Amino acid sequence: VLQDCGADCAKFQKSELEYKFNKKALERPYTSKHSWGKTYGEHKRHLEFSHDQYRELKKYAEEIGIFFTASGMDEMAVEFLHELDVPFFKVGSGDTNNFPYLEKTAKKGRPMVISSGMQSMNTMHQVYQIVKPLNPNFCFLQCTSAYPLQPEDVNLRVISAYQTAFPDIPIGYSGHETGIAISVAAVAMGAKVVERHVTLDKTWKGSDHQASLEPNELAELVKAIRTVEKAMGSPVKQLLPCEMACNEKLGKSVVAKVMIPEGAVLTLDMLTVKVGEPKGFPPEAIFDLVGQKVKKKIEEDETITEQAVENHVKKVKC
Repeated sequence: VLQDCGADCAKFQKSELEYKFNKKALERPYTSKHSWGKTYGEHKRHLEFSHDQYRELKKYAEEIGIFFTASGMDEMAVEFLHELDVPFFKVGSGDTNNFPYLEKTAKKGRPMVISSGMQSMNTMHQVYQIVKPLNPNFCFLQCTSAYPLQPEDVNLRVISAYQTAFPDIPIGYSGHETGIAISVAAVAMGAKVVERHVTLDKTWKGSDHQASLEPNELAELVKAIRTVEKAMGSPVKQLLPCEMACNEKLGKSVVAKVMIPEGAVLTLDMLTVKVGEPKGFPPEAIFDLVGQKVKKKIEEDETITEQAVENHVKKVKC
């Protein structure tokens, strides 16, 4: 499904439960409508894939031609993912302020994608200072840890703040909102990585499903992102080849507002701007024409051409 939709990578979440949770957390009663067991530990054990299942998933991803990785939700999960030879480590928001975990993960030498849900800018500066000397290949994702996420809590402007604060690393976006518009906007703001949860059916049991995209939405998101990437283009503003037809048809020229006799010195009140045939001086040249002498009579409403103006030196546009 992910490959058909155009995604580059499938990312799961890997936990070694006894390392992620303490005993009391695993024994906590879990009576939510989303529960798959009487305690939180039973619930998580029911959902967690085994090492062999992860090996199978990675092999399948390789066969269909997409990357496969996971968020290592504790240090032992990272050890397993390192052994699995994933292309990069994902650091989930819950471990972003887990500094010993960050050090150990960074030292593995694989690229890192670090989400920033629940964190402050001060913490993100600390994260940068810990990871950067150990491993320069990492990026930060703006993220708000709420499922589903409301637009007023997205704060896309944090992307710009991260770009300013950390100009030497890529910045991305991890979204838990519904729909695709906000993720597309993140790309327009310069997000280089986009992470979204995906489900086959939003009505399934489990708290993440309603904050996820179904396959048709994922395909639409990928298509929209590719379009926006093309549309970002160049910061150089200039007349483009694709604009020439419009410029030829509707581009304006300086024309005579009144009859101008041969030898007259041009003043502003002799000139106006219209779509002219033939083309003449562009409108931005009108002030340069003031004070110049005409070599021949120019009829009212006639285009002023280079041949009609004495000693005119054409300005070359750079």
